[in-house]
Formats: sequence, structure tokens, C-alpha cells
Amino acid sequence: MASVSIVEDAQGSAAADAEVLVRTEGALGWITLNRPRALNALNVGMIGAVHAALDTWRDDSDIEIVYIDGAGDRGLCAGGDVRELHRQITAGRSADTVEFFREEYAMNAAIAEYPKTVVAIADGITMGGGIGVAGHAAIRVVTERSQLAMPEVKIGFTPDVGGTWLLGHAPGRLGEFLALTAGTMNGSDALYAGFADFYVPSERLEALRDALAHRADPTGPSEIVMLFDETPDPSPLSAQQGWIDEAFSADTVPEIAARLRANPAPEIADGAGPEPTPADTADLLESLAPTALVVTLDAVREARGMDSVRDALAGEYRRVLWFVHNHPDLVEGIRAQLVDKDRDPHWDPQTLADLAPDASAEARDYVPPVPLWA
Repeated sequence: MASVSIVEDAQGSAAADAEVLVRTEGALGWITLNRPRALNALNVGMIGAVHAALDTWRDDSDIEIVYIDGAGDRGLCAGGDVRELHRQITAGRSADTVEFFREEYAMNAAIAEYPKTVVAIADGITMGGGIGVAGHAAIRVVTERSQLAMPEVKIGFTPDVGGTWLLGHAPGRLGEFLALTAGTMNGSDALYAGFADFYVPSERLEALRDALAHRADPTGPSEIVMLFDETPDPSPLSAQQGWIDEAFSADTVPEIAARLRANPAPEIADGAGPEPTPADTADLLESLAPTALVVTLDAVREARGMDSVRDALAGEYRRVLWFVHNHPDLVEGIRAQLVDKDRDPHWDPQTLADLAPDASAEARDYVPPVPLWA
């Protein structure tokens, strides 16, 4: 295999312990998120380094493909650094928070709109901000270890990083289901839901990268990846499509919960009931932040009718900064799940019944203090 050269990061460092490794190998520009102890969670410096590499290679004739992966064997990226987000909000550093989201969304858009083929390896945990890195690439690869999710509602928040675009275009009402339950997809689920394109066993990823870097194949990178692609087991999610579509097509979150309560666990092919059952799903919805649920439902349905990832990011930006500046549930959710870890969040309001009739409108119509696309 050809030697790999380290390219200086945004701070001028070429150290192998940089939080983002940027190097070239043959025709490949290779980016590795390199915070394995933090499951490669993104901070603003990492986002800037990824975006800078994309800008550098955009007009570099020696680079034909960009390849993005994560260090370690636990995952590509667990999301944004939400503990730092908690510190920023509680310390009143709103300018830092706005900068983070603007930089992250600019990176997401750059990946979605990149003129060269971006190959993203969603091996292991790929959630939240990790979906923003992998989900908009031209070629999205999952493995037997993949776990993909948009889990924001668990911390009283709403999916972002262009996740609403992917959710809104999932088959049937899977987008609403995955968004409102923070459901985790395995590799076959991700293929079924439209979050991935190819399934490659993790033991073959190095050979895949080598082929992308060094094969002069006139048919293009997709055909190269197909040489390593395998057919996974059927998607467990696909077996639940019927009751998911019936319940999650309801107009409101309370109506979704009511349909779930009225729906007995259906039988599937092998005689076993689905996991989770509709009743389990109703219980879960009623434990989550009511405001986050209704804002998220509105966001996914709005994104379904949009024309691009960039448009979806703008809708998410309004809602995200509304939570940051106007609602306590985000700080409370991070506290309960990740800071104090008591798993006992006190939502405002606590129940769906206490929500205003159109509780999502204020977030939808929020005008951010700084425009997303300056």
C-alpha cells in the first residue's frame, strides 16, 4: 500500500494525535475524526478542519474521491459535543453556540453539495452530528457494527444536521417514527430507511479504501464499492412498517399515541410480535419531552416538502436556536442524561396534555439572531 501523507490541520499541526486527521492516499483525500475516547464527538475545531479539507481538495486535480471515517472501532461519530453545548448555554455564551451550529451546518451542506464523490463509512455508532457527516455523502457505507440514530428528543431537543431531510424522505412514516422515538437502526435498517447505500463487512473496509485510492476504474467509485458490497439480513424495521405507518400518519403527537394504544401488537411472519410493540412505543413517547416531540414532528413534515438539504438545515436552524434561547428543556435534558445522569428530566410542560394547541409554531417561525447563510 502506498504511504500516507499527513496534511496540516487548521491549526497548522501535523501531529497524528490531532482531533481530525487529514491526509492523502493515491487519488483519495482521507479524513478521519480522531477523538475515539469521546466516540469522535464533534467540536467546532473538528468541524472547521473537515470543512477546510473539503475546501482544499475541491479544485485539486490529484484528488478524485473524499473518504471519511472515524478512529477506533466503536463508531464514526456519536454526535456533537453536547456537554460543551450545556456549558455554553448555562454560562450565557450564546455567541459560541450560534457559531457552532452555523459552522456545523455549513459543513453538512458542503458534504451534500460537494462536486467530487464523498464516501462516508458509518461503521459503529453514527448518531446525531455523525449523521450530518455520513448521511449526505454521495456514497454511504454501513457494516455489521453500524448503529444509526437521530436521538435528539431524548435530551429535549430536535433532529438537525440535515437529519430532517433524511427522515422526511424515509419510506412511509418511518421518518416520524425514528425521529420521535430516537430509534436506532442497524445496517440493514439504514439501507431500508434510505440512510445508507452499501453494506460492507468491517473487515473489508481497509481493502475498500485501498481500492478507492489506487484503482483506475473508468466506471467510477460506486462500482468499486459494489465489489465489496454484501446483502445483509432483512431489516427488522421493514417488518414493522404497517403499524408504524398507520400510527405515525396521525396529525398530532397525542393522536399518534392514541393510535398506538389502540393497536394490538401485530403478528409478523415467524409468529413473533414486533419489538418494540405499539404499546411500548406509546409509553416511550409519553416519557419524552412533549415540546421536543411536537417541534420534531413539525420539522420532519416540513422537510419532506422541501427541495434540498440546505433548505432543511435552515428550518432546523430556526428550531435549534429557539430551544437554545427560549426553552429550558434542552438544558434539562442534557443535565438529566449526560451531566448528573439521574435520568429524571423535568420537562416544561411535563405532559402532552399540557401543551398549547400549536406548540410547534413558535419554534417554526423563530427568527435567529444571526442568519444561517451569511
